[in-house]
Amino acid sequence: MNIDTKTTQPAAENDGIFAFKPIGYVRCAQKYRYEAPRQAVYAGNEGIIRLNPDSNFEQALRDLPGFDRLWVIYCFHLNRDWKPLVRPPVAGNKEKVSVFATRSPHRPNPVGLSCVELVKVDGLDVHIRNFDMLDNTPVLDLKPYIPAADAFPEARTGWLENVDAEPCKVAFAGQASAKAAWILNAYGLDLKKFCEVQLGHDPLNESRKRISSGGADGEFIIACRTWRIRFKLDETGKKVDITDIKSGYAPEELAISSPDPYTDKAVHREFLLHFQE
Repeated sequence: MNIDTKTTQPAAENDGIFAFKPIGYVRCAQKYRYEAPRQAVYAGNEGIIRLNPDSNFEQALRDLPGFDRLWVIYCFHLNRDWKPLVRPPVAGNKEKVSVFATRSPHRPNPVGLSCVELVKVDGLDVHIRNFDMLDNTPVLDLKPYIPAADAFPEARTGWLENVDAEPCKVAFAGQASAKAAWILNAYGLDLKKFCEVQLGHDPLNESRKRISSGGADGEFIIACRTWRIRFKLDETGKKVDITDIKSGYAPEELAISSPDPYTDKAVHREFLLHFQE
């Protein structure tokens, strides 16, 4: 094969610029970056890819049912820049890794690729499970996952071969679990999912997370917006126990007359009253 290595100039017809129009958007409960699972296989979530109407996508979806998995090509719509070197969560404190050797969202073109579970197709709604996308993620294309063509279990994995990529197990104590459920119901903030994502890898990395010492009994605190989550690591370093959830506001900050820039102090007052704190 003869390849011209002297030039990488684009073809004149499009000048190297390609415009993509989303075929639909993801609808799910995860809205914020810190809620995005590190890998889809660990997500434990469900959602819908809702395709655009009036585009003949009903026919395009006709033969998709029957596949167990689906490749989703999408856009990292919340990213505005890229980095040639990144530090993936599984890498811990090791030196940065080149972006093309990672799944980092900070890419020259903000394009993501995820293999998700296909639950069912209902009209223009493609129901999926275990994915690492956020609500309103623009979807560019769908392709079926074909094991014979897409699976290479013996393939080498470069720098990842020396990394423990298995996530930490995150467990909630009874009171902490009840508080997380209350906050999710009252405020729509899923602190359980937050902890699974943020504490699943390298849980004490202060450069990547809002971590501080909890003082007594070797506890640590991670901040999520205006909430403070207390946790411990077991002796193996692979199990995280969530021991409690507290308001991040001081009592004087919860006075009725105090400023409320995040419009959530009423929820915190109800929380303290409900749990008698």
